[in-house]
Amino acid sequence: MDIFRRLLGQRGDTNPLKDLNYKNVSAGLVASLLVMTGPAVLLLQAADNGNFTMTQTILWVFSIYVMGGVYSILLPLYYRIPIVGGHTITGLAFLATVTSQFTYYELLGAYLFSGLLIFVVGYFRLFGKLIHYVPREVLSAMLAGMILKYMVDFIGSVEQLAGIGGVSLLVYLMVSKWLKQIPPMLAAITTAFIMLFFTQTLTIDSVQTAFVFPIVQLPAFNLLSFLSVSIPLALLILSNDAAVGIGALEQNKFRPQVNRIISSSGIFSMITSFFGGQSANVAGMMTAICADKEAGPREKRYMGAVVSGVITILFGVFSYKLVPLISSLPEAFVSILIGFALIGVFANSLYLSFSNPTMKLGAAFSFIIAVSNITVFHVGAPVWALLIGTFITRFIEKDTRKDSKETKAA
Repeated sequence: MDIFRRLLGQRGDTNPLKDLNYKNVSAGLVASLLVMTGPAVLLLQAADNGNFTMTQTILWVFSIYVMGGVYSILLPLYYRIPIVGGHTITGLAFLATVTSQFTYYELLGAYLFSGLLIFVVGYFRLFGKLIHYVPREVLSAMLAGMILKYMVDFIGSVEQLAGIGGVSLLVYLMVSKWLKQIPPMLAAITTAFIMLFFTQTLTIDSVQTAFVFPIVQLPAFNLLSFLSVSIPLALLILSNDAAVGIGALEQNKFRPQVNRIISSSGIFSMITSFFGGQSANVAGMMTAICADKEAGPREKRYMGAVVSGVITILFGVFSYKLVPLISSLPEAFVSILIGFALIGVFANSLYLSFSNPTMKLGAAFSFIIAVSNITVFHVGAPVWALLIGTFITRFIEKDTRKDSKETKAA
């Protein structure tokens, strides 16, 4: 009962609805659009690579957006801070490269174990130690290597659909330069859809029109999917979502319950896996948007997260209509949307990968192995990229870092 009173503002707290204002509503809208545009297209690409059925794809969309939305409502109302729930964009970029290697049910098992790993990290307060041991430079290099293919396809598709791609890219660059309060990805994707509407004729896929009721899916388990999917996915969520989101909260003078946020991300992700989704976790960039000063008075910013949660739930509920629509988009146009969704992730990953001169060799090997997409002993490239990159960084480049510290001290 105490929880429900807290959520409804009946413990001396103000009524949450009274804390709504145009600034936190705007922040919530932008945050929700950020996760509903490019990432949704990327998800469909991953589903297509894995030969998922239309029902399985709709369940995937439904589960991550509805559960992410519920997370985005419950935690902010309870803690009164803008903890925005969603799903992992970088994780989706990674999954798009591995869904073809496992069955649908093996992937669900991998998602379940990924959520369990996240829960264990939060519950046993291992977050700081884990992030410290696996260098973010190596993890970022692995991610950059995995999504390089999509960036190359992006450039080719911009050339193929020059009218749409060229104008959208120009908008992306202009917004990045002069309108920094607007996410460039959102502006570019919106422009692309407007240009598509005026220049192309679409035939909407009508394969699936009936509402798909959420059905519990029984996962399958094997060691390879755990090694190749669960561990990299958990690390990506912890480093690129949890760390970014928590860092944004602390930067804006909030005092988040770090371990509870992470463990709750694990719980919600495990629940989501039984309905076909990979995660429902604290969302890094979305939390940063709702925690920023542009979202209004600090004590009322949590309502931006709630607004985002409501909108993403609606997106998930109507996924049975939206998935066929998105599936009808031209292939080159989809590549453009994926490119805009990932270009910021790719640029940041490259920057972080090689920003530390004492870890450049480990990062380089991690990047190259990820690009090669090799499989050794039935274990995929992401795992080898992390293992070899971390080994080189921790043991081969250890002396280089030690010498660098001694030089600075002198």
